[in-house]
Amino acid sequence: MAIPFVRQFDFEYGRCDQLSPLVRRVIADNPGPFTFTGTGVFIIGNQNVCVIDPGPNSKAHKAALDKALDGCNVTHVLVTHHHIDHSPLAAPLAKEHGCEVYGYGLQPRPPQGGEVRLEAGDDLAFKPDVEIRDGHIIRGDGWTMEAIHTPGHTSNHLCYALKEENTLFSGDHIMGWSTSVVSPPDGDMGDYLASLDRVLARNFDLIRPTHGPVITETRNFVQAYIDHRLAREAQIMGALERGMTQISDIVADLYADVDKRLHPAAAHSVLSHLIHMRKTGRVTAKGEDSLKQAYKPAA
Repeated sequence: MAIPFVRQFDFEYGRCDQLSPLVRRVIADNPGPFTFTGTGVFIIGNQNVCVIDPGPNSKAHKAALDKALDGCNVTHVLVTHHHIDHSPLAAPLAKEHGCEVYGYGLQPRPPQGGEVRLEAGDDLAFKPDVEIRDGHIIRGDGWTMEAIHTPGHTSNHLCYALKEENTLFSGDHIMGWSTSVVSPPDGDMGDYLASLDRVLARNFDLIRPTHGPVITETRNFVQAYIDHRLAREAQIMGALERGMTQISDIVADLYADVDKRLHPAAAHSVLSHLIHMRKTGRVTAKGEDSLKQAYKPAA
């Protein structure tokens, strides 16, 4: 099943849009091949609010967010994960409003060799004031958030579920405009597929990614996300069976129609698939998993 991506939506940099009775959004002016139109910063509540993924600490974006928050009291700042398009403004915003930053904390499996920096990059200075885990409940003025640990894109990725509107704020775990990068060793394809299954089982009415528009047909979309990953594994196995052993050759074959700027990230995604396929006994290799490793189908 092809993923029913949603890429067209009405927005304007610097503008705050009311999306629902409890949700507003400001989009940062940081578009790119991994951020789409830019970071969507969500404001939850009316008077006493929480802010999810405040985004980059740029002058223009900070001014737009300050304007949107005029007259509001920020009581909580929530971060899905610590990439530089999500978390740099978290600490300054929390300090200004006298509240705390909530997040998972440092990765259980820190990235090596700069793999994650193929995309937005790590915010190495990020550290939440309050470390939270799966199932943590955060209550505010008219809103209730549940933290859902969704490792895969990063090992410390959290989504947040808004109880009052049965809505998931999915960070980079699920994106309406594209698939998510899963880059080893911090990213893990097995964890990612399991996390998608958890989200699917929750039957959210809406999914609001940090990048791009809302997802309304949530079950079909998440199932298509899962099916896409399983189909990619079948394609990788097909490439191996045709005699391709190197990830670079597999990427050139499977991603021939994809922007070549994304091929390095695609290579890490293929590696993540191969690691998962090796763990599940479908692929073999000699030595440690890496981008230069030669892989073969299991006998």
